[in-house]
Amino acid sequence: MPAPNQAALDFLLTRRSRPAKTLAAPGPDRAALEPILTAAVRVPDHGKLEPWRLIVLEGPALARLAQLAADLGEASGKPPEQTAKGVSQFAESPLCVAVIAVPRPTDKVPAWEQELSAGCVCLSLVNAALAAGWGACWLTGWPAYDAAFLAGLGLTGGERIAGFVHLGTETSAPPERPRPNLAATVTWASA
Repeated sequence: MPAPNQAALDFLLTRRSRPAKTLAAPGPDRAALEPILTAAVRVPDHGKLEPWRLIVLEGPALARLAQLAADLGEASGKPPEQTAKGVSQFAESPLCVAVIAVPRPTDKVPAWEQELSAGCVCLSLVNAALAAGWGACWLTGWPAYDAAFLAGLGLTGGERIAGFVHLGTETSAPPERPRPNLAATVTWASA
């Protein structure tokens, strides 16, 4: 029988992302963020390709991206509420880590598996931040798919946003929500 890590299992069974609108300053400083980022990149990575990179977005960068989202939303004719949602995730965030999927050219590991690895970084980043006592939330939104926004963030050809992970001080805990019904989502194959 394996020796369980009950504390880790209890954490995973009760973990809950914190809505971005419930996160306030301060966010973690660089010293507090370093172990969180170190844990975040300990993910499955077939071929040791590191098919992702991280951009830590602090105050002035967040303000610049909020303005960029406002300008792009208006220029593209997005409905005001959609533009506002794209703006607010940067304007109101204490700290954000953009997780960038960077598929590496190789015949050994399909691009899809590399993108999954970047998604794992997002979840590991949220879980590490929560375990460290911070509130955290993984978002995308329309800016993650807007070519001009991505260029303004400094992304190059072939790079995509896996997620914007917002971190800060939790101001209120969200209510528990219904969880997936395993009987409806799990199939047991014994033969």
